[in-house]
Amino acid sequence: MTEEDQTAPAPDFGTRIAAAYASEGSTVDIGRAVLDGTTFPGAVVQVPTAMCNRHGLIAGATGTGKTVTLQLLAEQLSAQGVAVFTADIKGDLTGLVKPATPGEKVQERIDELGLTYTPTGTPVQFWSLGGQGPGVPIRSAISSFGPQLLSKVLGANETQSSSLALVFYYADQKGLPLLDLVDLVDLLTHLTGDEGKAELKTIGGLSSATAGVLLRKLVELTQQDAEAFFGEPEVTIDSLIRLAPDGRGVINCLELAAVQDRPKLFSTFLMWLLAELFETLPEAGDLDKPKLVFFFDEAHLLFADAPKEFVEQVAQTVRLIRSKGVGVFFVTQLPDDVPDVVLAQLGNRVQHALRAYTPRDAKALKAAVSTYPKTEDYDLEEVLTQLGIGEAIVTTLSDDGAPTPVAWTKVRPPQSQIGAVDPAEVKALAEASELWATYATEIDRPSARELLARKIGIEEASGEPSAAGPEPTVVRPDLPPPPGGGMEIEVPEEPHGPPARRKGGSRSGPPAKKKTDDGNPITDFLRSREGRATINNVVRGVFDLAKKR
Repeated sequence: MTEEDQTAPAPDFGTRIAAAYASEGSTVDIGRAVLDGTTFPGAVVQVPTAMCNRHGLIAGATGTGKTVTLQLLAEQLSAQGVAVFTADIKGDLTGLVKPATPGEKVQERIDELGLTYTPTGTPVQFWSLGGQGPGVPIRSAISSFGPQLLSKVLGANETQSSSLALVFYYADQKGLPLLDLVDLVDLLTHLTGDEGKAELKTIGGLSSATAGVLLRKLVELTQQDAEAFFGEPEVTIDSLIRLAPDGRGVINCLELAAVQDRPKLFSTFLMWLLAELFETLPEAGDLDKPKLVFFFDEAHLLFADAPKEFVEQVAQTVRLIRSKGVGVFFVTQLPDDVPDVVLAQLGNRVQHALRAYTPRDAKALKAAVSTYPKTEDYDLEEVLTQLGIGEAIVTTLSDDGAPTPVAWTKVRPPQSQIGAVDPAEVKALAEASELWATYATEIDRPSARELLARKIGIEEASGEPSAAGPEPTVVRPDLPPPPGGGMEIEVPEEPHGPPARRKGGSRSGPPAKKKTDDGNPITDFLRSREGRATINNVVRGVFDLAKKR
């Protein structure tokens, strides 16, 4: 581009961009196109709502405006009746509930872009991982989480991952529900004992050394208060895809400020939610608008040190979940944080400024440029380092699925408040939610811990049989015997029959009520989280003593 060209924008630029981004249906407005320092208010840069399930990428260096762009897209999708799920790492997205109060800079941007602007709050459902932070507690049973995702959290190697999968298989075959970390710790401890070791040898075997490593990793996870994340009741997909009474989609905001020092855990937890959506939702085909758009913030944490098999699983989930009516936007700093096999499926790109301060940054910059359609309007390698806050290089998918021309875009301001609101207000809104009564109280139904404790003769309360006698039990007739025979585990009879199976060995169905014992203080303590940890230590000590003898 010559020096003369740079001082006078191409006269057809605004018309050309407006035509390329035009859509016959509803759209999500991103901003207005810019060329050579001139903003074109008529050159609307947008993405058709129907194309939001073709997935996307929001990338850029810290402080360039990624979170505000996410907020902008979320509130517009909500206004069109699309449910949204997003992780809120720092608490910045809590402002979605309040109308904006435009300051001087925001008003300048509104005037420059020629916007019709009406400050509006959005319907938000606040969630928290296991109740750590303001929000309705969201949990997952260990069995539902599955061995592969748990291996990612534990940082397990290939041998440890396959051994963990064998433990999950054993629990499923024996009818031992794995609901929380204590269940898994107790089962691993049992399988390193004489009887359990002999049982497991019939289906592959588990070395004591590997089991010991897994136990240590689980203890480390427990020390990070991860026990609170695992258990019941599990969130249902219906609770995530809801409309407000006025027809707007509810924005599910997972508050992670209280657990942001455990990034591997919450990023893998987000992947579990995405996998649950994929397993649960029926095929929907091409829709006029998605059922749900899922924003995966801090996406690099999911893929850091991930094995090839894990990346392939994520890629397959992203590839196929489009047909379930779900769109996924990955939010991260550098485009190469996302593996190529996943990046290739992200048709909508909003790239904020990149900094070329290090050799890795320079390499990522060149890689980012190579993924965009060719353009004669900009030198992308230069422009990507010159973008201001709230500016981005954008390309989306048009109505027919073809990529739109690259546009330097000034992003429009959200109509909701930019920045956090008081955490006390978030807490009050969460507790006033209709979902609070459903998910606030953890359910502790009989699981692997109780069944194993009963088998080895350790009573759950204080070593003495309960005055009420043992719970009625039945041998599970629906489970095949393990290869080579072995022990039969008795499972407490449930009022609605045995829980239904789900993929990956998880169990669903109506959860049992929380156990009570007529106010016995000893039993109440031993059935609390602290008491369960105490029992677990006793069990571990018994097995260690038996090994030494």
